[in-house]
Amino acid sequence: MQNEPMSFGDDFLWGAATSSYQIEGGAYEDGKGLSVWDVMCERPDAILDGNSGAVACDHYHRYKEDVALMSQVGLKAYRFSISWPRVLPEGIGRINPKGLEFYDRLVDELMGRNIRPFVTLFHWDYPYALYQKGGWLNGDSSNWFAEYARVVVETLSDRVSDWMTINETQSFIGLGHQRGLHAPGLKLSHKEWLQVSHNVLLAHGKAVQVIRSHAKCPARIGYAPVGVVKVPVTDSPADIEAARATMFAITEKNCENNTWWMDPVFLGKYPEDGLAVFGKDVPQFTDEDMRTISQPLDDFCINIYNGREVRAGADGKAEKWPRPPGYWRTNFGWSVVPQSLYWGPKFFQERYKLPVLITENGMANVDWKSLDGQVHDPQRIDFLQRYLLELQRAVQDGVDVRGYFQWSFMDNFEWADGFTRRFGLTHVDFETQERTLKDSARWYAEVIRTNGRALHEAQGQSIE
Repeated sequence: MQNEPMSFGDDFLWGAATSSYQIEGGAYEDGKGLSVWDVMCERPDAILDGNSGAVACDHYHRYKEDVALMSQVGLKAYRFSISWPRVLPEGIGRINPKGLEFYDRLVDELMGRNIRPFVTLFHWDYPYALYQKGGWLNGDSSNWFAEYARVVVETLSDRVSDWMTINETQSFIGLGHQRGLHAPGLKLSHKEWLQVSHNVLLAHGKAVQVIRSHAKCPARIGYAPVGVVKVPVTDSPADIEAARATMFAITEKNCENNTWWMDPVFLGKYPEDGLAVFGKDVPQFTDEDMRTISQPLDDFCINIYNGREVRAGADGKAEKWPRPPGYWRTNFGWSVVPQSLYWGPKFFQERYKLPVLITENGMANVDWKSLDGQVHDPQRIDFLQRYLLELQRAVQDGVDVRGYFQWSFMDNFEWADGFTRRFGLTHVDFETQERTLKDSARWYAEVIRTNGRALHEAQGQSIE
């Protein structure tokens, strides 16, 4: 008789995630300052279809309705970010009470429905006033961030225990400071963006120090970079080692790697191959800098959407597996690689030795309301089922995974792609602001209710 499929741990956190600029709206209300994204959206042709996050999902006014929907789905946890310029309009100095009050009310609303709040301090909406002072290139930028962190922590930490400092360093630096596609729209030299990266890592470390010293209840702290995952084509030892080695290597002068952003935080040092590749462009840093950056963390938080298949070549060196024509891709063009949610957590835990939280995972789909008034998204259900089965396999193989946050709870403003990419469990009509739970939301509710056992039911069915 076959044993029942192993469930996730009894305390496993089933959640969903959002970010402030992508859902809140209220961009010019109640004393909020400008962010670099507010300004980016005013540039001609910067955002697809000329869209902006000025209104987005209007969550700033509709948060009670949204939290009620989260409760309906059964979320155990909700990850959201704070808008820095909503709290500190100039980035430092003067506090905006109405901005803080919004997050105060949001936390109370979540806790009133037994949803555990996970606060991310920075998810890309940098204060424009600080950008005018040099932004992340300014040597004082890490102190600015620490000041902001203290304001938020002193207000919310009597109820909030779970904190993340900075979201996807690779993305907002690579897309916003190296390639110019995201706010603030810069194309910096290697030397300059590497200085930005060092200042951002210092900001992370100083924020951790602030949380530890000022939190009013015991804090669990993480940091949420992108997981650049390599997946072995077969389970042969040679292919597994090729994937592992490639996943933790730096070979090119760009942001798309793991170790430049993780080794300093978790191991207290920049990787040797990265120092060699970046060479003279590496910024000056001290031992004290590295001690600040490598403050002890409680969880290894990671955003994983896809992966790249790797095999061992004839010479034993790693090489990319040639994908077949028509390989599976989401509406964003991202490859569908469910095994990334097995090998990613496994390789990361082997290297960094901390419990894992999957802080983002999901897919962009083509969703609309059908004639029956419902939103049917079987591709998302299938995607999530495949990925979560791989995450469950990682748990069965001994990887200490503590939680999973689906991206995103609702359709939202998808940065430079405007409103053309729908990631949500909840459909949002951006004209009327009507919310509709998709089939995937009902399916996810059943996964949560059964603590993962529903993953082994018939694929693609919609759970009522």
